Amino acid sequence: MPTPQFERLQALVASQSGLLPRGGKSKTAMTPPTGSQILDVSELTGLVEYSPSEYTFTALAGTSLSEIDHELAQNGQFLPFDPPFVERGATLGGTIAAGLSGSGRYRYGGLRDFILAIQFLDGQARIVKAGGKVVKNAAGFDIPKMMVGSLGAFGAMIEVTFKVFPKPIGYTTIITSFQDVQQALDKLIQTTLSPFDLFASTLNHIPIVVILFNASVVYRFPSQID
Repeated sequence: MPTPQFERLQALVASQSGLLPRGGKSKTAMTPPTGSQILDVSELTGLVEYSPSEYTFTALAGTSLSEIDHELAQNGQFLPFDPPFVERGATLGGTIAAGLSGSGRYRYGGLRDFILAIQFLDGQARIVKAGGKVVKNAAGFDIPKMMVGSLGAFGAMIEVTFKVFPKPIGYTTIITSFQDVQQALDKLIQTTLSPFDLFASTLNHIPIVVILFNASVVYRFPSQID
């Protein structure tokens, strides 16, 4: 990746120690308060490769999730694990480093289930490449998954590859209240065993249950919702 931005980062990593990669600054609460110098990777942005027919894309680690969401939406696709802080400017690399998934984790799996390949700079400014840009690549130690939740401990992420899914045509939200928590929990368990494509659910203190379904399945079984 012989770009001026990459060469600048590589030179910084080679000449300094104790660097902490930072991109969109959307999760600063997870950053160590002292003792680390910031390595700004926000200039590493852009989609490198996108194959809608293969349901995979490769992008630079500083690319914002909002940009990725926009590009995927053009082809009816999305990141199923529903990464948080999109509106705050969260980036792909920061999301991986923090290991964060959203409500989509319940239905589709977490971030680590969708990352396929990664490139990063280690502490000696060497480029480390791991994984592959195809879904069925399973050879060797799974370093991409090791980077999930690493908070920059193993290096500064440069490029990442993800697999994606078709985006549902819509969602249906059902909100219902119960007399007590046990009744609400029983209904949640019953719902998870139903034929509906449950996307997410939450239990509030009142108690009120909020359930989010894939709309296409709810339309198919409207008489079974009660």
